[in-house]
Amino acid sequence: MQDVVEKVYEQVVARNRGEVEFHQAVHEVLESLDPVIAKHPHYAEGALLERIVEPERQIMFRVPWVDDAGQVHVNRGFRIEFNSALGPYKGGLRFHPSVNAGIIKFLGFEQIFKNALTAQGIGGGKGGSDFDPHGRSDAEVMRFCQSFMTELARHIGPSTDVPAGDIGVGGREIGYMFGQYKRLRNSYDAGVLTGKGLAWGGSLVRTEATGYGAVLFAQSMLSTKGESLEGKKVIVSGAGNVAIYAIEKAQQLGATPITFSDSSGYVVDEAGVDLELLKQVKEVERGRVADYVERRPGARLVTGGSVWDVPGDVALPCATQNELDGDAAATLLRGGCGVVSEGANMPSTPEAVETFQKAGILFGPGKAANAGGVATSALEMEQNAGRTRWDFATAEAKLTGIMADIHDSCVAAAEEYGRPGDYVLGANAAGFTRVADVMIAHGIV
Repeated sequence: MQDVVEKVYEQVVARNRGEVEFHQAVHEVLESLDPVIAKHPHYAEGALLERIVEPERQIMFRVPWVDDAGQVHVNRGFRIEFNSALGPYKGGLRFHPSVNAGIIKFLGFEQIFKNALTAQGIGGGKGGSDFDPHGRSDAEVMRFCQSFMTELARHIGPSTDVPAGDIGVGGREIGYMFGQYKRLRNSYDAGVLTGKGLAWGGSLVRTEATGYGAVLFAQSMLSTKGESLEGKKVIVSGAGNVAIYAIEKAQQLGATPITFSDSSGYVVDEAGVDLELLKQVKEVERGRVADYVERRPGARLVTGGSVWDVPGDVALPCATQNELDGDAAATLLRGGCGVVSEGANMPSTPEAVETFQKAGILFGPGKAANAGGVATSALEMEQNAGRTRWDFATAEAKLTGIMADIHDSCVAAAEEYGRPGDYVLGANAAGFTRVADVMIAHGIV
């Protein structure tokens, strides 16, 4: 790194001790900015870098709630409103035991540049709680969501901060939180949350958008080599919303996804994933991947090793951060993988990214490849503001266009800064310059 960039990174580590995921996210972006700063040194003036790595606002609060047995529990809630240069803060809420301030900060920082790449006029933020909805009754989840929103409601609004879902937060949770927000504010502000039900302000394609987008980005990368997904064998991690709809879009484009996973292990289905069965198990029954294997002849559950041990042409990491390390990356390459498109946020470790880039394969980083979800959230906000709703084909066409534009922006930025084909540099440079230019225009705020 250049001296000025290295100094900023050292300050981040010193100020945010122990927040290793946040350090990793900042290092990855700042490292990519060397050629940008060299070509445009004014970006290092006015402490712009120091400002962009510091959240505008950090909110942490207590969330007390009562379980079905009458026992009181206390969780922590977070909302990191990171950067509003381009518009209201926008980013999901994650409910998972691993959530802490550092995780939310890393996600919020990534969200700044991801949202900038969509060109939808949205800033970056993220939030969540260390609450685990898995195994809880609907009534328990409702009581938690109501308590969580009781505090969060005072910090959000359609023109201020617009949360959405993430890991552990789906339509059920969004519904409970919106109901409590409406009750507290005595106002039907449909645009305050995205990922809503279709009957009350939601958008078609929002459920599918992140998974679809990751696959569309992979297709765009392949097109630069004169190839497509047709006939490709696809390795997918995760079994949540992103993974399921990545599988769906890959199948629509002629590929054969053969894996998915959760914390209990991974499933290999060489005949190709039975999508309807997977949706039944995970979306309707809220079951485990083992339930799929029990009802799918020929599929097998593997409880040791890694899903990345399975040979395939395309890898779609759709589970969580740092799930794919350097050793797994090397195994994927030996198995014939030539394309990686990240459906999750920062699922590849720095060692894995370096391995992919040294091998010269097509690698789509999450802030570009998985931007489809937040892009469609912005489309939902647009529909709410106009009190209208588009049909599925219209919303999907808009998503497809946005993902193509993101891909082309990454390609153009990588070429501008002397590293053609480097999607990591391209995504970081394109996202950063869009935000930085507006921050400069707004003055020292």
